[in-house]
Amino acid sequence: MPLYRDAAIVLRTHPLGEADRIVTLLGHQRGKVRAVAKGVRRTRSRFGARLEPAMVVDVQCYEGRTLDTITQAEGLAAYGEAIARDYPRWVCSTVMCETADSLVDEGETSPQQFRLLAGALSALAVGQWPADLLLDGYLLRAMAIAGWPMMARDCARCGAPGPHRAFHVAAGGAVCPSCRTAGAEAPHPDSFTMLHALGESDWGTVRGLLGGARSDACRREVHSLVTGHVQWHTERNVRSVRHLDLEDLLSREPSSGPAAAPDQTAPDQPVPSHTTPGA
Repeated sequence: MPLYRDAAIVLRTHPLGEADRIVTLLGHQRGKVRAVAKGVRRTRSRFGARLEPAMVVDVQCYEGRTLDTITQAEGLAAYGEAIARDYPRWVCSTVMCETADSLVDEGETSPQQFRLLAGALSALAVGQWPADLLLDGYLLRAMAIAGWPMMARDCARCGAPGPHRAFHVAAGGAVCPSCRTAGAEAPHPDSFTMLHALGESDWGTVRGLLGGARSDACRREVHSLVTGHVQWHTERNVRSVRHLDLEDLLSREPSSGPAAAPDQTAPDQPVPSHTTPGA
């Protein structure tokens, strides 16, 4: 059985037998794989704590017919530990990992999705920007990489230059008056501006929208539109979204942003460790 190493993000885990665990990984080079981590549920496991969701690890695996086997795991970035201290941010990280799991097929390689998720988790762990904005920015860009970009300015149906005032989730975003159909929504112009800025990682524009009288309302509307876009076009319910209490998050993390943009969310950021084999 071939042996390989890769930098990978733990997307999810579930028990196998009494002591083992099946771990779903998004690898930088290998893409999404499922692997058995033997004995990790025992208290004396050598690397069980490193194989929790949102951890970035250097894994060594044997290839198997249906499941690979993890033989070694070294931590590259323990984002999960920092994120787990704050429940809303932990929920956001869970939504990110679940979305990545749904967007990348098993065996499919996607270095862009890996880098984007690693950057978003890093920004969540730093904790400088509101978690819902980091989540929505991640979701928009992950969907764009997967082939479902949200059009927040030009018409999603005919391409007519915007800005436009109507939004239709089935169309994929903004729609012009000629393409507007029944069921279209009419978000506030600030929400369209924030959607476009988040999709383009224009954090300067996002910062300019925070702190105003409508900033909380804008965040609510943007989050609703983004999650609706994800669930409509992937045709899957992101189950962990229902655990996110946006009102609690708004009270914990008011609408203001730091001086610096969260550059960690850029999809072209390097792998979290320069020592990663094969990087």
